[in-house]
Amino acid sequence: MIPSTETPVQRLLIGGAWRQAADGRTYTARDPFTGDAASRAAAARTEDVVRAAEAAQQAFGAWAALAPGERRRILWAAAEKLEARAGELAEAITAEMGGPAAWGAHNVKSLAGKVRYAASAAHEGLTGQVIPSETPGRTSIAIRRPVGVIASIVPWNAPALLVGASVPAALVLGNTVVMKASEQTPRTHGLVAECFTGAGLPDGVLNLVTNAPEDAPEVVDALIAHPAVRRVHFTGSTRVGRIIGEKAASHLKPVVLELGGKAPAIVLADADLDHAVSAVGFGAFANSGQGCLSTERVIVDRAVADEFTRRLAALARTVTCGDPRDPRTVLGPVVGRHTVSRLTDLVRDAVAAGARLLAGGTADGPCFAPTVLADVAPGMRAYREESFGPVVTVITVEGPDEALRVANDNDYGLTSAVFTRDIPLALDLAKRLNAGMCHINGTTLDDEPQIPFGGVKDSGYGKSGGRAGLEELTELQWITIEGPRAPRYPIRE
Repeated sequence: MIPSTETPVQRLLIGGAWRQAADGRTYTARDPFTGDAASRAAAARTEDVVRAAEAAQQAFGAWAALAPGERRRILWAAAEKLEARAGELAEAITAEMGGPAAWGAHNVKSLAGKVRYAASAAHEGLTGQVIPSETPGRTSIAIRRPVGVIASIVPWNAPALLVGASVPAALVLGNTVVMKASEQTPRTHGLVAECFTGAGLPDGVLNLVTNAPEDAPEVVDALIAHPAVRRVHFTGSTRVGRIIGEKAASHLKPVVLELGGKAPAIVLADADLDHAVSAVGFGAFANSGQGCLSTERVIVDRAVADEFTRRLAALARTVTCGDPRDPRTVLGPVVGRHTVSRLTDLVRDAVAAGARLLAGGTADGPCFAPTVLADVAPGMRAYREESFGPVVTVITVEGPDEALRVANDNDYGLTSAVFTRDIPLALDLAKRLNAGMCHINGTTLDDEPQIPFGGVKDSGYGKSGGRAGLEELTELQWITIEGPRAPRYPIRE
């Protein structure tokens, strides 16, 4: 008998059981470097989404009633499961989205950290307050309680790490979850779900839905519309985020939107250029620039612009890109051929309008070379559009005030950076930047489990992480208890 080489199918997780789609359909996710099949997965439709939401609703009561310490114990065990399967997860990440082994390892480490942070917040996230009352004898309290079923829509670019934006906090607070995997990374998200269920998560508390790309609108519509779903958490593009925000609003459901970015890094005349060049290079090129936190705009003072730009371009030319399975590779492919075409068009448009191409700008098959564009101006697409690739633009300015104006001249507002030795000035600029986050003398590509992560403007609204992220996934309820001398009402017997 010849052993089968057919790729195993990633199944749906519904009510604690791994199932095929109701109609038996599957789809194939492609390795972005080789073009070969990376994984096969069940192609869910509306019927499957309804089953998943109903399973989550059924599991909610018992899960929410558990002592917080018991939910904490399970999440802590899930972090250990994730770390034990780090190699397997990293291999799936490489196959499905093209990240080298180091990117997969970082994803797992970060997710485990977010799970442990959530576990540690099992009590904090549900702590309410006593509110002084104007009614004599009354005790007035506000309690936090889980909301019910959370729909978590997770992206492909940091497929394990970004599960941590919503799922661990939702679970530790007593909510149940329907996680919609990215169409590009179903096996990665399936492995993450296996780690949670293997840690002792009760049936139905976490459900996983995978779907073919062409079915995404139908699946998302059904998920948002289901009456059991009380919160929607989406990480992805601004274009899709607008659609999800509108659909959720039509059902009066709060939504957290973690959307795109075009992060500015301001480099002032007194900046430590050794540090600034390294921080910008890492922020712009890591993960082939495929991140909402990636540094896309460098706004540099004219006094140091020539030296900074020369050094950044030289650094870009040293970064290797290619086969993500080769240990010498720093950057793997971008996720699809359409991305290569779009990045090529952005560069050509900028150069045609007068920008100088100092490094990169070309593709080698599915890989796009780290690219530095100087003299970028407002009329160019690269000035405003998110590239979501290893492309960084350099804009020269005169002084801090002009740097701030240019940094704020964009529809996005997720993260930012300021490089200077003048910390009071940097702090003043940070407070005036229209961004949800700012790093002084640090890279834009940064995140920690306990911080309030989120943006403004077209980068979305709501927070993940920290106390603010916990509050997004709970309801605040006011309760009063009357004292022994209850108030007398004007209508009475």
